[in-house]
Amino acid sequence: MKKVITFIGVASLGLVLMLGGCGTKTQPTSTSPQSSTADSAVYKRTEVITSPDVAKQLLDDGNARFTSGKTLNKDISAARRMDLEKNGQHPFAVIVSCSDSRVPPEVLYDEALGDLFVIRVAGNVVTPVELGSVEYAVEHLKTPLVVVLGHESCGAVTAAVQGGEIPGSIGSIVEKIQPAIAKAKISGVTGNDLIEKSTDINVQNAIQDILKSPIVKHAVDTKQTKLLGAKYDLDTGVSTWYNE
Repeated sequence: MKKVITFIGVASLGLVLMLGGCGTKTQPTSTSPQSSTADSAVYKRTEVITSPDVAKQLLDDGNARFTSGKTLNKDISAARRMDLEKNGQHPFAVIVSCSDSRVPPEVLYDEALGDLFVIRVAGNVVTPVELGSVEYAVEHLKTPLVVVLGHESCGAVTAAVQGGEIPGSIGSIVEKIQPAIAKAKISGVTGNDLIEKSTDINVQNAIQDILKSPIVKHAVDTKQTKLLGAKYDLDTGVSTWYNE
């Protein structure tokens, strides 16, 4: 999905101590799911994933299983949970996705316990809080792939496009999305096209926000981690990569 400079290493150590309950105790054991279309096939992973391209392929394969209705059975037994507790987590992808209940990354990518480090926030926006979670996964868990996942008919983007009175703290989310809308309007699109174009630009803006992190940028520049954008189609269930 190394230390950039000395003070980053110190900060990372502090973060590890604070988030110890979320971290790894030893190197884990977890890889590619078995290729099978049989409904009775059991999902297994036996190796740590370190390649961004392999991680991306795993997401593609999982989404293909999901859309075909041939998802694999997952091991959610007590033994599996104890193994993850004992050996620690080593997710192969960080997914920054919208909180929308129709867009659960573990389901639409057909992954299991310990595979994805998911950060969900309305509008898949990235503030210092979300960025800190991404940094934790990249720096401490060595996750080789970071994905910002937008989706069709995003309610947060729609609310930002429609404007009007925004109650409570929802306004902070809308404010974060506004630059994407302003840029989308330059193209002259309106209505639903404006919402979807704003959604696309909002994903790209989130990627740029993530790249402001020296930790993530170093991992990307050294090709230890790949940072990609994707968009999920609600009715087809297909996840499509941007710019590919």
